Amino acid sequence: MLDNILAFIKKFIPVPVFNLFQPFYHLCLAYLAAAIYGFPARRLKIVGVTGTNGKSTVVHLISSILEEAGEKVASVSSLRFRVNQQEEKNTLKMTMPGRFKLQKFLREAVWAGCKYGIIEITSEGIKQYRHVGIVFYMAVLTNMTPEHIESHGTFEKYRAVKAELFKRAKIHVLNGEDPSIEYFLKIPAQNRIIYSKKDLPPNVHLKLLGEFNLENAVAAFHAAKLLGIEFNAIKRALESVRGVPGRLEFMQKEPFLVVVDYAHTPDALEKVYETLGGNLICVLGSAGGGRDKWKRPEMGKIADKFCKKIILTNEDPYDENPEAILAEVECGIAQKNKLQKILDRSEAIREAIKSAKAGDTVIITGKGAEPWIMGPNGAKIPWDDREVVREELAIAQK
Repeated sequence: MLDNILAFIKKFIPVPVFNLFQPFYHLCLAYLAAAIYGFPARRLKIVGVTGTNGKSTVVHLISSILEEAGEKVASVSSLRFRVNQQEEKNTLKMTMPGRFKLQKFLREAVWAGCKYGIIEITSEGIKQYRHVGIVFYMAVLTNMTPEHIESHGTFEKYRAVKAELFKRAKIHVLNGEDPSIEYFLKIPAQNRIIYSKKDLPPNVHLKLLGEFNLENAVAAFHAAKLLGIEFNAIKRALESVRGVPGRLEFMQKEPFLVVVDYAHTPDALEKVYETLGGNLICVLGSAGGGRDKWKRPEMGKIADKFCKKIILTNEDPYDENPEAILAEVECGIAQKNKLQKILDRSEAIREAIKSAKAGDTVIITGKGAEPWIMGPNGAKIPWDDREVVREELAIAQK
């Protein structure tokens, strides 16, 4: 409702004046929400997880470790809201909830007797002060690659917004293999650890695939250690996690692989393709809404490098022309002979599965476990790549 009020006000205020007023509006709402719910974060140890890719996975892993250790935990990510092992899907199409929703969730966590709150923190959330009114005990950095450049202006400004979380946290867990490590080391901390994927003890055997998931696991490993969790509980939890919904999720293994992944940035897409290896049949698109248009040809270029067949399809067009989005992705594809454009996402997935042979890998990226396709005028079309894949595999097997 408050967002509707903001949109109404915007109609009657000149844009320059509105832009000056908007940060103050967001800041006031953040303090108001925290005050209404009694500043619940003060009664929890809050761990904020930020970065470009891997945030949801790290939130999932830290929560799993704490639960394995017998702790009461609440967590918020792009995937779910979870309190004391009771969870519901995050259907907001918003990774970090609005201020009132987030503060209400933290209040419910306190009522449920939780000791820890693990929150996925986004740059857009910080920009809108959704983190204000929350006392952060620890901040975890996964990685930093370009994203939301249209919103923030430059990569440096995007990174600076992420850094606001670390200015509010006592303990920092930083990725020592990320190029931005020196930047984050300049932010004072009471305690910090710099991690590398080499840090995972050899007697911890992950079921998660990919070098990027090794980094995610190490980040969770160090965060848990700094929270005082004993090694055996960490080991049991990390070894028990077979996957995270919509993150390198295997839908079929024989006679050919079918995999769904959320990868929606060039860096994430390349890492997923590298992990899966050759004979890739790739279904991908790019989000609309004026979001990171720069990355569209880059996504095409990466698909051109790794995929033997490319099917471009609709993703989240918002108010943009879906065909125009695909045309921009196509600009990065040099080998047009391996390209198909099928706007209907169900048909694109069907074609990928029909064309696959033994030894191939069908990889569908961009949506993961998201429950909607975002259309024009705020339309939310119910969707789940994984359900569509299951339906198409069932049809193909008849």
